Amino acid sequence: MICRLDIKVEQRQGKSYLKDAYVTQPFRIVPVGQYRKDNAEYLMMMSSSPGLLDGDDHRINIELAEESKLQLQTQSYQRLFQTKGSSHQHLNVKLGKHSSFSYVPHPVVPQQSATFYSKNDIYLEEDCLVMLGEIITCGRKLSGEEFQYNHFQNLIQVYEKDKLILKDNVLLRPDIMPLNDLGLMEGYTHQGTFLCMNTKGVDLKDVMEQFYEEFHETPDMEFGISALEHSGFVVRLLGMGGEQLFNIFKKMEAFIWDNYIIK
Repeated sequence: MICRLDIKVEQRQGKSYLKDAYVTQPFRIVPVGQYRKDNAEYLMMMSSSPGLLDGDDHRINIELAEESKLQLQTQSYQRLFQTKGSSHQHLNVKLGKHSSFSYVPHPVVPQQSATFYSKNDIYLEEDCLVMLGEIITCGRKLSGEEFQYNHFQNLIQVYEKDKLILKDNVLLRPDIMPLNDLGLMEGYTHQGTFLCMNTKGVDLKDVMEQFYEEFHETPDMEFGISALEHSGFVVRLLGMGGEQLFNIFKKMEAFIWDNYIIK
């Protein structure tokens, strides 16, 4: 089933607001954080479905007007149910000049025999900042479904004025990949990716060093951070629990939002 969520955010007198929204079942979008003083728009993406079912195709389109700010949140963990074919999700985000966008969703839980393809296309104009997070779990560990899914793929492509400047592709195939080996999951059960990029010309090296010092010795977790050519960085985490990784990403998001977006 094709499911759509279209959001347009604009700015008026320095305050961002939801200009227009179009949803089909099972999506719903609700405002949160109405009492914040940063003049940004906070929206929560909700769903009446327990997760993505076989054949589901989620299409999420987000458009930010000039000088607008949006932080998109999720309701809960995203469950990927058993599929005979596959399920899909496509996130398409267009940022106008001087705008900022952040999306750090809850972890994804692929159940036994699930096949899932995710694609994220981010388009930046000048003086923009974007944050994007993604956490993949091993599945329903307590139900004995650790790495019992078929296929998980998450592709991120970031463009600056239609020129591709970053491509990140996470592919996990438990049936053919030795996930416990060096360079893959290395005995951990959860993997997270956090991306931060900007076209503001802001140097984030101090942020990278701060995050490394704060998180690299976290128990039961491996931490890695790499600088990007285009004013940003990527964080990779390996851990044993979804909440652990999610909470770290939310701390990173809050720090960057408070210090580099809010003026």
